[in-house]
Amino acid sequence: MNVGKHIAEVARAHLGLDWPQAYAKAKTLLERVRLPDPQTAMRAFPHQLSGGQKQRVAIAAAIAAGPKLLIADEATSALDTIVQAEIVSLIRQLVAEDGMTLLFISHDIALAAELAERIAVFRNAELIELGPTEQIINAPRHAYTRTLLDAHLGLDADPLLRRAPA
Repeated sequence: MNVGKHIAEVARAHLGLDWPQAYAKAKTLLERVRLPDPQTAMRAFPHQLSGGQKQRVAIAAAIAAGPKLLIADEATSALDTIVQAEIVSLIRQLVAEDGMTLLFISHDIALAAELAERIAVFRNAELIELGPTEQIINAPRHAYTRTLLDAHLGLDADPLLRRAPA
C-alpha cells in the first residue's frame, strides 16, 4: 500500500471522509510533518523512503484521526542526530498545535527531558522514579536515575535543562 492510501485509510476510517477528502487530508498531513514533495510521497511505498521520511509518514498516520493522546515509542531511536532533532521539533510543534498529550517512550533521558513535563524512570519493568522533569534531572532520588544522568553527562553532552554545576 502506498503512503497516500495508508494515511487516507486512517482518515477515512476514523473521520468518515470519502476517498477524495481522505486523500486531501493525507496530503495536508504530509505537508504538516514537513515531508519534502508531499505529492510524490503520496505515491511512494515505505521501502522507497529514508528513515526520517518514514518517521514523518508514521507521525502523519498517527495524527490523521485527530487523537487526544500521541504515543511515541522510541520515535527517534534509529535516526541520526540531525534528523532526530528535526523529529523532536516536529513532535513538539504538532502536540502544541493540536493540544495533544504526548507519551514519549525513550531510553534517552536527555531526549525525554527535551519533551516532557514529567518523567517516569523504569528499570526491569518496574517504576522506580516519577516526577517533574526538572526534579528528576536536577535532584534524582534513585541511584539508577543518577546513573542514567551520569552516563549522559559523561559523554560531554550538553547539560540537561541547563543543569547548574554541582
